[in-house]
Amino acid sequence: MLLKQEREDIVKYGNKMIEQGLTTGSGGNISVFNREKGLIALSPSSMHYTDVVPEDVIVIDLEGNIVAGKRSPSTEISMHLMVYKHRRDVNSVVHTHSIYATAVACMGWNLEPVHYMLAIAGPVVKCSKYELYGTEGLAHYALEALGNNGACLLGNHGLLAASATLEKAFSIAEHLEYVAHLHVLTKGLGTPNILTQEQMAAVMDKFGTNPYK
Repeated sequence: MLLKQEREDIVKYGNKMIEQGLTTGSGGNISVFNREKGLIALSPSSMHYTDVVPEDVIVIDLEGNIVAGKRSPSTEISMHLMVYKHRRDVNSVVHTHSIYATAVACMGWNLEPVHYMLAIAGPVVKCSKYELYGTEGLAHYALEALGNNGACLLGNHGLLAASATLEKAFSIAEHLEYVAHLHVLTKGLGTPNILTQEQMAAVMDKFGTNPYK
């Protein structure tokens, strides 16, 4: 089976998204880019993650042509391709509909450093403008908000995490849901104590996530 390991990993992490409460049903999507082969494994559209088997995962090329798989690819195919074409350090994208990150995105807020763990993705996680799901417009807005960071919020939609491996991209999504939860709680308590750029830079240096180093 073409991209067997990548397809199996997408099934595994799709189930983890459900288990960790990072999405519901068929919401969100996952992809892995095998740059050596120039092929991308992408979760199928409109399938509950617990029902997906490796054969359901689609294999596409960098232009979006289907190479293997009989299912329809995720509606967010343009967003995944856009990231891979412009971020050569990224080999996996995880898009979630986690509650607190999505709540912040529905406010149109950037996710600010109320906790140092935000540094896993960057000094600030920006929120994109809203655009209809599955469109080129959303893909462009996502890439703009992502910048050099490991994640962005999608306005009134959810979270996009991007990294060199699926394990790392998923970890970013998990940790940012925790930070988003704190963001919402602290906003309710009053004015959160936001860490400074210098404080975040020091954490990013320790994490090895500072893109400017």
